[in-house]
Amino acid sequence: MENINVVLAQNLKQIREQRKLSLDKVAEMSGISKTMLGQIERGESNPSIATVWKIANGLKVSFTALIHEPKSDASIVTGDDIQVLTEDNGRVRIYPHFPFEEGRRFEMYVLEMDEAASWSAEPHIDGTEEFITVFEGEMTIHVGGEEFTVKQGESIRFRADKPHRYINSGVSENRLSMVIHYPGR
Repeated sequence: MENINVVLAQNLKQIREQRKLSLDKVAEMSGISKTMLGQIERGESNPSIATVWKIANGLKVSFTALIHEPKSDASIVTGDDIQVLTEDNGRVRIYPHFPFEEGRRFEMYVLEMDEAASWSAEPHIDGTEEFITVFEGEMTIHVGGEEFTVKQGESIRFRADKPHRYINSGVSENRLSMVIHYPGR
């Protein structure tokens, strides 16, 4: 973790520049002198908690928006990051690449299914949809009394708020991508 004064300097400058505010304007909004704000932005000052609160209140941002390192706009998921889930005695392998997180209404998985393997899923919350692309093999999906066969290179979207079942209906292992999209609240 970087020094808190360096993080504060970067965050203050970024917020100020995103809002196209001058140091004079931030000084007016926060009650902190332009000189002190400049020193904080350059990482040359060790401001008190009260000073950081005044800046946060003046900019109408949370205290933590100024002192926490921002999350990167990108993240890489490696094999070491993924804990495989299994069904059908290990013949269905589910790799959660991007599990559900608050603020994001979807999750992404890679599935591998051995020949003739199957997996039954409970209904998701009302309005949930699944988006599946088959990269290898063939899959048959049963949902809502209907049956769909999706072949290599094809995709399907369906309402997943009813029981559904996946069957590897091909003659070899299949591999697919699955995105589950949850409705807004």
